[in-house]
Amino acid sequence: MKPGFAAFLTTLALAALASPLAAQQAAPAKPAPAASASVPASGATAAPADEGLTGSVTDDSDWQDLGIAIPTFPTNETLPTAADGGNTEALGRNLARVIYGDLKSNGLFKPVGPDALPAIGFGEVTAPAFPNWRAKSAEMLVQGFVKAGADGRLTVGCYLYDVALGSELARQGYVVKPEEWRRAAHKCADMVYSRLSGESPFFDSKIAYIAETGPKDHRRKQLAIMDSDGANHRFITNGQATALTPRYSPDYSKIAYLSYLNGTPRIYVYDIGSGQQRLVTEGKGPTFAPRWSPDGKYILYSMAIAGNTDIYRVPATGGDSVKLTDSPGIDVGGSYSPDGQKIVFESDRSGSQQIYVMNADGTNQKRISFFGGRSATPEWSPRGDQIAFTHIAGNLRIAVMNPSGGEMRYLTDSWQDEAPTWSPNGRIVQFFRTAKTSGRTSIWQVDLTGRNERRLNTPVDASDPSWGPVLP
Repeated sequence: MKPGFAAFLTTLALAALASPLAAQQAAPAKPAPAASASVPASGATAAPADEGLTGSVTDDSDWQDLGIAIPTFPTNETLPTAADGGNTEALGRNLARVIYGDLKSNGLFKPVGPDALPAIGFGEVTAPAFPNWRAKSAEMLVQGFVKAGADGRLTVGCYLYDVALGSELARQGYVVKPEEWRRAAHKCADMVYSRLSGESPFFDSKIAYIAETGPKDHRRKQLAIMDSDGANHRFITNGQATALTPRYSPDYSKIAYLSYLNGTPRIYVYDIGSGQQRLVTEGKGPTFAPRWSPDGKYILYSMAIAGNTDIYRVPATGGDSVKLTDSPGIDVGGSYSPDGQKIVFESDRSGSQQIYVMNADGTNQKRISFFGGRSATPEWSPRGDQIAFTHIAGNLRIAVMNPSGGEMRYLTDSWQDEAPTWSPNGRIVQFFRTAKTSGRTSIWQVDLTGRNERRLNTPVDASDPSWGPVLP
């Protein structure tokens, strides 16, 4: 369990009919990873698990935009809390706002948030006024509640209803510390997204990136992390040494990144739980792009020696490196397939930057990009079905192709987009964009249709994003 995040309820006991939403915490035997917990049943008819909508954001056809109403989450009693807003009534609105923002950002739905909807009473959470919502043309309804416990922790309930059928589709409950209230909102949005799209969740995740400040010729580059929606930002390094190309470990517990201090490249692993970092390897020459193996045991990186750059593999705990490529020119940017059997990388051995695939031991190297221009910074989708990369033909654009190099298509059409990284469910691609006039960098997301772009707010310029797995 991530430190600071309270275990989800093992059971939320059903209360008497006079108070259908009252909940009681059952003491857990020991801390457990975040998970769904039972919440009071609603009065609506529950739909069978195999009913409801399914779909995929990889579908190029227009999505049937779903109108989802998300009113403020009411509270049974307005009490002070250390969470944003200062009390449970204000927090209920903030919870609904985060859920609305999550569902709006992915382009699948047409949510209406709490600022444009009437408030509901506490008793309506499990007994929705379906005729009222039908009159507002809502197709789906997300309702919930928030309660403050005597220990200061918050209980959040989340319900998804099909308005036309008057039925409950899903519900979950969470108990969180006040400072972790946004996780409850992201988990609620994940539940709604997964139930309606049929896809895996991704909102309750974090992003590592490089925060950039200072003039163009003397940039200060720090390692930073934030939530998937750009909230809860914090710096990890102080900027005394230049930080580059961070990547989350598969179990989310660590971040590997490249650090340059006094011109010496080093690969470090930062432990998120302890805040400590460990040196993995110190390069003998220019070093680039550390990347984890799917099992977390190894880190790939590229190193230049005597003018030749090759890809190496080193144990994540440190030790001797093994060279995987040995061709003239530059081999860089290795990324494992999800099963750990193959590695995609870029090489200029053919005379220009192109994408290659090899076995995990370095054998059977072959080029897969044959569509003109140059191709760089490949990253394998966590689903294994696609590879995202930067295509350079005039402008720099984010593109995807299948692992054989076919079915290439663009996701962006800007001046300079590069360094794609995948959402945990493999349905959103994140990258950084450089503005043509100012040279300032920012982090963007785009879905696999290429139609829904979103810029993430960061306190300073941002580059080299890495989207971590869903939080435990």
